[in-house]
Amino acid sequence: MNEKEITLDHTDRRIIAALQENGRESYKNIAQRLGVSDGTVRLRTERLLKSGYLRISASVNPMFFEDGLTATVGVSLEGRANAQIMRAIANLDGVQSVSNVSGRFDLLVEIHVASRSDLRRFLVDDLSALGGIQNTETFLYLETINKWVQQRREDII
Repeated sequence: MNEKEITLDHTDRRIIAALQENGRESYKNIAQRLGVSDGTVRLRTERLLKSGYLRISASVNPMFFEDGLTATVGVSLEGRANAQIMRAIANLDGVQSVSNVSGRFDLLVEIHVASRSDLRRFLVDDLSALGGIQNTETFLYLETINKWVQQRREDII
């Protein structure tokens, strides 16, 4: 199912809001709060997950770890931004998101890496290997409020 094929109603939105507050809360507790059956919460959550509209995951506060770096990289391309280059960048280590944007950059890439050497590898080695990159500008996050990222599994274990 394509995410554009899904239509959300009031109950779907309330389930999503409950999961955003606490992604570990039981379907039974959510159902009690919303006044629906736990089967309704379970089936609707599964539909939202399967459609690609919803993902439940653990995120970390990137400012909690002194040795990690979070940044936004503005990328100017030689040609037009397209899904192929966006997917290639999204598959690089440390990438949180890739957005095709208006303004002075073609893409904004949010990354979270473990060290300065990983940042150098991303900027100098990984992006360069893709080709088609005209230039980049990197904005390191010094402080954030309410910012969460996906940490690489190998950095946690």
